[in-house]
Parts: sequence; structure tokens; C-alpha cells
Amino acid sequence: MARSASREPEKSPATRRLTVRIETIGSGGDGVARFDGDILYTPLTAPGDLAVIDATGDRGRLIELAERSPLRTAPPCRHFGQCGGCALQHVTREEELRWKHQLVATALTRAGVETEVCAVIAAPAASRRRATFAIKRAGKTLLLGFNERRSTRITNLEVCVVLAPELAAQLEALRSVAALIPSLEFDLAVTHCDNGLDLNAIDRRLTARAVTETPGLAAAMRAAGAVRLSVNGETALALAEPTVTFDGVTVSPPPGAFLQASREGEAALLGVVRAAVGDARKIADLFSGCGTFALPLARESSVFAVDSDSLAVEALKRAAAGAQRAGLQINPVRAETRDLFERPLSAKELKGFDAVIFDPPRAGAAAQAAEIAKCGARIIVGVSCNPATFARDASLLVAGGYRLIEVTPVDQFVYSPHVELVGVFAKR
Repeated sequence: MARSASREPEKSPATRRLTVRIETIGSGGDGVARFDGDILYTPLTAPGDLAVIDATGDRGRLIELAERSPLRTAPPCRHFGQCGGCALQHVTREEELRWKHQLVATALTRAGVETEVCAVIAAPAASRRRATFAIKRAGKTLLLGFNERRSTRITNLEVCVVLAPELAAQLEALRSVAALIPSLEFDLAVTHCDNGLDLNAIDRRLTARAVTETPGLAAAMRAAGAVRLSVNGETALALAEPTVTFDGVTVSPPPGAFLQASREGEAALLGVVRAAVGDARKIADLFSGCGTFALPLARESSVFAVDSDSLAVEALKRAAAGAQRAGLQINPVRAETRDLFERPLSAKELKGFDAVIFDPPRAGAAAQAAEIAKCGARIIVGVSCNPATFARDASLLVAGGYRLIEVTPVDQFVYSPHVELVGVFAKR
């Protein structure tokens, strides 16, 4: 029997001590430099820095700054540099917004789409109403925070400068709630709603039943200002139904429901969307969630909302019906549960709508965009948290006879490499 050839163990890339000039910021928020034709990505560096780094492969680790960029500023959070929740606290806010504007413009250019990129609408730093914390028991200590950069280690948060004050103030109280959940390691998604915090523990090994009867849980939730605790999207204990308001319409979102990251960002996005659809009488809102756009627009228009999340769709329906019963001026909202990736609405199904809005996840919605391009609606509005996939989908609409009038970036993910945007298309 022939013996198999022995395989040489793979060698780790050698580490080189280099001095490099940082040229720009990459899409992940790391500084970008070139050395001997290679591109190197180094966190915590700013354009203009002359940085001494240890380079391994295409990754650099900052050792010291030989020259400091004028674009640098003092990070506002003492956890920055260790915590992986933020990437850009070390550059000026003006530079961050300039870079995010360029991020959007570059994505469109690469996709061959030409348009005006408007000035970035910036949300305040301390405005995030949603966060997913990593939780881990380490001996007698319970860690609650965010993973360190490119690591599974957790930075145990004492403060957080991006959270809305109502959420940031409850970090210690949230630790007390997390300590009662019978799991060694899990994620805790927290949303600041109008009437308190909505919590969702995420751990496939954990059940809602295992949490429901935990002694002291209700008291700990009250101390944290929490109104509901769910496990993997199943309610374990509800002291009240959490509520959010979309233009005066009250919605009870299901556990884990998608909401825009900040109220200020949501208001900015809605303002651009509302101005774009204008006097449209019939609007289709695709990837509608529980009604961020559908319910405000139903104040003046007939709206058809579609989303794959059946619980979100039912919450939207209940909110619209409840608003009508309360005497609010709102049109009936037709809503449907449908996976728009597997079964996009066809151009025929979209025929007759004056405006179509689509707000897909980060992956974009190429199949749905291809159908929208053929539907004939006067106005198309695309909302996205990923400039690259938006640009790809925009190119399909442009090829189908639409013109991208303008794109408005909205920065509600302050200090992160993410940026939201709204693109407005008109039929040529």
C-alpha cells in the first residue's frame, strides 16, 4: 500500500516592521497604505499619519505614530481602541462625514451610475436606540459589551458614547438582568422603545420556558426599565407591550423586529422618502418591516406593504387598524407576507403604483430591483445600509429606463464604517 505524501505545515506570513504613510480609509474603517505595491490595512490610523506598523499579510498593527495627521482627534470614549464597536472615533467628525460621502460616491461610480450625491445628513453621536451586546460569564464576573476588533474577547462596557442616553444609563441594570438568564454565553439585543427597553436573548441552546420562571427577573427588568424579555424571538416575560411611534401611529413591534438605528436617522430617511413620493396616490413599500415608511405614508396615500417577517406584517396591520379606530387620519394599509428574495413581486403585480419604495437588508435586492425596473412607476425610492449593493441594484433600474436623480447619505451609525442612504429614481 502506497504511503501518502507528507504535507509541509503551512507557514504563517512573516511580520515586517514598516513605516508607512496612510493614504485613505478603507471600507471597513481601517487606514490604507501602500508598500512595495502591497495594500496594507491598519486600524486606528488616519489619512496623513506616518505610522510605524507591524505588517502581517495585508494587515497592519499600529506601533507608534512618527507623524500625526491633522485629521486626528481625541476619541471621546475610553474604551476606544480595544472595543470593536466603533472604528472612527480617532478622526474628526468632518473627516468621517467626508469619507462616508465619498464611500457612497465611489460605489456608484464603480457601478457605472452617475448622479448627485447630496450632503450627508448626520445624526447625533449619542442616538443609537438599538444595540446587541455580547454576554459572557467569566468566573464571578459577567461581561457585557462588544467584541474587541477581530476577536471573540469582550470589552466590558462601563460607558458607551453612541447609545441613546436612556439606553446608555442602563448598562449596569442590564447586567443584573443578564445575570439571571441561565446561559454562560449569549447575545442580548436591546431596543429602546417609547415605553421602555425591549430585550431579546439570542442563544440557540436556551428556551423561553427556561427563563420565564426565574426568581427576581421581573424586579430586575423593572429596575432596568425593560418591558419585555424574549428568548430567540419568543416572549419569556412581558410586563407591558413595547411600543414605538411612526408619525403618530403606535406600533407594538414583535421581538427582534427591525427598526432604524436611531430616531433621528429614521426621521431623516422618512423626510427624504416623503419628499420623493410627493403626491403619489398608490405606493408599494417593499421590505416594509413593521411600518417605518408605510404607516406615515398611509396618512396621505394608499399603501401596499410587503415583508417576509409575518409577525412584523401583522404588527403593521394592527397598528393601521388601531390608528383608524382611534380616529387618526390614515388610509387602510394592505399588507402581505412574502419572501421577496425567493418570490419578488413581478412587474405585472407592481403595475399601477405611482411610487415604489424598497428597503432591503445589506445583501440588497437584485431580483426585486430587476422587476421594479419594468413596472413603470413614476418614482422609485431605494433605501439601503450598503452602498455597494445599492449601486448594483441602482444599475438595474437605470438599465430599465430610470434615472437616478440624487442620493442622500444619512449617517446614523456614528463612528462606524456604515452609512445609510436614500436614492430617488424617476422614469425617463
